[in-house]
Amino acid sequence: MASRSLFLSLRRRSSNCSFSRLFSSGGASSTGYVDEYPNKSETDDLKSRIFRLRLAKRSATTVIEKWVGEGNQVSISDLRQISKDLRKSQRFKHALEISEWMVSHEEYKLSDTDYAIRIDLMTKVFGIDAAERYFEDLPPTAKTSETYTALLHSYAAAKLTEKAEELYERIKGSDLSFSALTYNEIMTLYMSVGQVEKVSSVVEELKRQKVAPDIFTYNLWISSCAAALNIDQVRRILDEMRCDSGCNDNWVRYINVVNVYVTASRLANAESSYPIETEKGITQREWITYDFLVMLYAGLGSKDKIDQIWKSLRMTKQKMTSRNYICILSSYLILGHWKEVGEVIDQWKQSTTIDFDISACNRILSAFADFALTEKANDLHLLLIQRNCSSTKE
Repeated sequence: MASRSLFLSLRRRSSNCSFSRLFSSGGASSTGYVDEYPNKSETDDLKSRIFRLRLAKRSATTVIEKWVGEGNQVSISDLRQISKDLRKSQRFKHALEISEWMVSHEEYKLSDTDYAIRIDLMTKVFGIDAAERYFEDLPPTAKTSETYTALLHSYAAAKLTEKAEELYERIKGSDLSFSALTYNEIMTLYMSVGQVEKVSSVVEELKRQKVAPDIFTYNLWISSCAAALNIDQVRRILDEMRCDSGCNDNWVRYINVVNVYVTASRLANAESSYPIETEKGITQREWITYDFLVMLYAGLGSKDKIDQIWKSLRMTKQKMTSRNYICILSSYLILGHWKEVGEVIDQWKQSTTIDFDISACNRILSAFADFALTEKANDLHLLLIQRNCSSTKE
């Protein structure tokens, strides 16, 4: 009881001597405690108070209740902006608590976007299972194109192909109207797991539903064709982009860049030795773009450029997938560089990659057989066995 009385006494004196000063010897930084009351020079509004919560275990809900209890007003637009800023700072737990506050107060009318953001936050804080249960428990009126797309994004980010495809079928069977974003999500998933042959069917469905493709749709479609070395189809897609009513200056720049990659010999004269910033994290979309470039350089016969990109990618902090190894193996096979094929397989053996696209690996094994590369085929087959992956060895 004495310790509790001391704590209360100290708390009452906090306006003159804050805890951050009481623990100036280092305790504040070690515990992550930051007093929610500002210094005189600091702004005292709801956002500032929430952002002073340094530990995730501290409650944003408590701060909001205290703010309202002091007679202050808080609008839904204020809460949405604070939530957005928290998400930008990766403070997902506090952002979710703001969402929960909005849900629990009936005076706030939640939008489709609010529900979609909540699904994304639940995925980040509690995991996909929790987000999935939340989505299924939503009333029919809240199961909108935005909430469907949010859940699909969660599945795609986790590479849960089966669940994503099941949800995609539900999307196709619904009476809702979807944007290109929804189709881009499933296309990105297929690219990330190496099922590039499925991308074109998604584009066909998008067109059948009369949904306007955006620049990312075209980028994914072109990348899938490049990965399959279907350069003629890449040219046809570029022609389609030029005729698209949504074509703007950004699209024109993109078309011109891809045309350069496909046709111009100037690629071979580029000077950069390290085309990728090795200290920089690479997004999934950037990975797909680099795979696309590797295949295009293979089509142009530019081994030096392939070597440069591959060396740079290996120097990044990003973990590689089987798709990346299959892409570079395919390029060296096309160019007939058997020594490099062996080196890539050795690098694959030393990696910690655990995801394997078996169908793509089987295609590589078949290609090895076509080129009579028996030793290389045996090495790859042994790698698959060591990683507990089954394959069809010719």
